[in-house]
Amino acid sequence: MGCLPLTGERTVPGIAQENYWYRRHEAVYCALAARCAGAVVLEAGCGEGYGADLLAAGARRVLALDCDPLVTAHVARRYPRVAVARANLVALPAATGAVDVVVSLQVIEHLWEQKRFLAECARVLRPGGALLLSTPNRITFSPGRDTPLNPFHVRELDPRELAALVAAAGFLDVELRGLHHGSRLRELDARHGGCLVDAQVAVAVSGREWPTALRDDVAAVRVEDFELRPDRLEASLDLVATAVRR
Repeated sequence: MGCLPLTGERTVPGIAQENYWYRRHEAVYCALAARCAGAVVLEAGCGEGYGADLLAAGARRVLALDCDPLVTAHVARRYPRVAVARANLVALPAATGAVDVVVSLQVIEHLWEQKRFLAECARVLRPGGALLLSTPNRITFSPGRDTPLNPFHVRELDPRELAALVAAAGFLDVELRGLHHGSRLRELDARHGGCLVDAQVAVAVSGREWPTALRDDVAAVRVEDFELRPDRLEASLDLVATAVRR
């Protein structure tokens, strides 16, 4: 059925050189899937669709939204158990109180109107419904910078900023966890000059062919190689927020 083209930002499965980023995202979906079991789920910003499909294995229904028509056509073809629609994420096409869970992973950093987006998430959730959100940790993703290193990001957040933004939208019981490398990935960090991510970025920027050892190590990364923990948020790779609609 084929993959979506790589954009430099969207992660797709089935490509060896992309496997680290794919597994890093998949690890969060797997960690949150139990919160979606038996629920009506809206995913705001579904990307390639593999995450929506993973959630659909246990959810009652999953509606996946994205602004890119190429994405929505691909998801409709490849993942038949997922309902999909093109949408503006600051004007969600769902009735007030219509869904049990809103999932939005690695999306909010792309949006100019973050407060409006979270207000829409609160609107479509039933009282007591869950918001499940992730975003790169600005402290580690763009350390010491006001402007994001990633040109696709408009505003990145640190742990305190993310928690405050979610609470200000009217959510309760805001909890943050951080995604970290587990022991096996820490070994790969050491093997590749201290940072596996930097080693991958250096190859991508240079345009040269991937070294065999790096390519093989990246292709072998697994979901289990990541840890989602409530401690050391300031050192985490990605931030994962969960909250409940008032």
